[in-house]
Amino acid sequence: MEFDRYGNDVLATDWRKPKAAPPAIVEAANDLVVELAGDGFCGAVVGIEGRMVRLEDRRGKVRLFPLGPGFLLEGKPVVLKAPAALKPKGGRMVSASGSIAVTDAKARVARASRIFVEGRHDAELVEKVWGHDLRVDGVVVEYLEGVDHLEELLAQFKPRAGRRVGVLVDHLVPGSKESRIAEKVAKGPWGADVLVVGHPYIDIWQSVKPARLGLKAWPVIPKGTEWKHGICEAFRWPHAEQADIARAWQRILSRVDTYADLEPALLGRVEQLIDFVTAE
Repeated sequence: MEFDRYGNDVLATDWRKPKAAPPAIVEAANDLVVELAGDGFCGAVVGIEGRMVRLEDRRGKVRLFPLGPGFLLEGKPVVLKAPAALKPKGGRMVSASGSIAVTDAKARVARASRIFVEGRHDAELVEKVWGHDLRVDGVVVEYLEGVDHLEELLAQFKPRAGRRVGVLVDHLVPGSKESRIAEKVAKGPWGADVLVVGHPYIDIWQSVKPARLGLKAWPVIPKGTEWKHGICEAFRWPHAEQADIARAWQRILSRVDTYADLEPALLGRVEQLIDFVTAE
């Protein structure tokens, strides 16, 4: 068959029918919930590996798929792309944290020191803004699933010189449970090699400047109401299931591009932890 370089005859189809809009291009941000078209597998983004995206379903099963077309977001076709990490500024590449990006560094072996944060959302926010810096310095961020487990973790980790632990906790205010735990750790056997710092917000969500969500201030949630559920209710977002909470966080996280979108009370604490665990 001879190749027709002019394409199909436009009169052979219904030219009056409007063409379908191309699928939207969406960054594969952590916690973005998508479905694989034609497969039925539905999961949240939990990581990027080269040109592949890792999706975790509600049962904890993780599968790897190529970035690109073939996904559905809220029932509509989308093209997934890797999140943008570096942006040019004045002729130089600048990371999301505002530091000068290192583009030619060889992969560094992870340090023995670690930074621990309270939950997955905390880890995802730190990764989005400081991920480049942490990889250059060889710092691994892990999550605690609650500061109540901190002393148990330290007993297993056994911090020492060259094996330091930095901990970022939510709602570190005078008289709080978190402040009492921090004081106890500071006076404990690993106090010299452990630094516990925190921000004053009830949850890491609040460290995102409200203006990024079109707000003057975050809603005040009544005592007795689970805070994240209360926030979703105030925004009129679904919140019946954990997947709804994950989608809510994805919407909030998508509004964060650089350090400028976060409150100073968080910025200083994260920088302090990075300095602490990378100190020779």
